[in-house]
Amino acid sequence: MSDMDAGYDGGHGDVDYGHYEAGQEHGALDQLHQAHGSEADYNNQYGVYENDHHADTSTDYNHGTHVEFDQGPAVHYEADDYTNYSHDANVDDHVFAAEGSENAHQAEFGQMDALSQRFDTAFMNGTEFHGGQFGMTAN
Repeated sequence: MSDMDAGYDGGHGDVDYGHYEAGQEHGALDQLHQAHGSEADYNNQYGVYENDHHADTSTDYNHGTHVEFDQGPAVHYEADDYTNYSHDANVDDHVFAAEGSENAHQAEFGQMDALSQRFDTAFMNGTEFHGGQFGMTAN
């Protein structure tokens, strides 16, 4: 911006030169906004359940009877009585359970806002001339 003031009245009190001003202005606005972010998640969960049951039984029963009778050379008596009992049992239970869960998540973002503006102005300002003559005389 430049200023020039001239206050010459030419030697007379009724002449007034005003003020002259001229110039240029330049303005600029630059604004930038950036934002970045990211996140990541990871989860896992596992469960295992196992149950075993075993039962085993065994029963054996033996019974025997033997009778033998002898009387003289001609009499012979023999009796056998025999019992055999066997019992077997087997029980087996097995339970297996497995559960699994796994997840992953990843997110990213970016944001940019830009504003650019230019301002150019030119101006000129002048004042009026007020007065009569410039101090010259006409013949």
